[in-house]
Amino acid sequence: MAEIAETPQKKSPLVYKLARSWSWWFLSDDRNKSWEDRLKNVHTFTGIGEFWALHDAIKPPSGLNPSSDYNVFRDGIAPMWEVKENKNGGRWLITIEKRTSEIMDLIWTEILMAMVGEQFKQDSESVCGMVCNVRTKGSKISVWTTDSSDDEANLRIGNVLKTVLNNASMIHQRPLFDVLRYEDHESCQKKTSSGVKAKHSIFAVEEREEKPASVAATPAPTESTD
Repeated sequence: MAEIAETPQKKSPLVYKLARSWSWWFLSDDRNKSWEDRLKNVHTFTGIGEFWALHDAIKPPSGLNPSSDYNVFRDGIAPMWEVKENKNGGRWLITIEKRTSEIMDLIWTEILMAMVGEQFKQDSESVCGMVCNVRTKGSKISVWTTDSSDDEANLRIGNVLKTVLNNASMIHQRPLFDVLRYEDHESCQKKTSSGVKAKHSIFAVEEREEKPASVAATPAPTESTD
């Protein structure tokens, strides 16, 4: 795991405990190994201080090699489509084509803080975790939810993401995203070159909001499934 810095070996005293435990996973870019062998659980954290110590000790997403991933999921949920918590779920997706590495790192950290800080409130149990896929042709950050058919919960989660990122956009005086797209995992696994249609789309600028999803759906760019 040369990609990432050494993580703290001793846990600091936990002054503020998180509502739930989270595991930080790393997928290396070593294509000589199987996908399962490339995936490593870096550390499971339970407190705010422990989270920030880990966050600050390892490389930001922009420091990873292409074809590497970061995954932060609720403890006990592996970052795989096949596990029971994810197999019927979907994801809110942000594509980061043509954006600077600094913006990718900002988006990652802002959403990560919202997730471990329980900002999804009543829908926090519906959030399984988040993923950052670092790719040469355009990286992606996504938030995975457990039930793609729960439109009400998924839209509430999407609107929290919009608020979090728009607030960060104001602080940093630059737009962090254009559109959030919700896709179900089953469609992603069966996708063809035409891409995946979004069930829901939430735009950073409200005037561009489009409904219903069956009308608003737009194809996503083709991406690597690993």
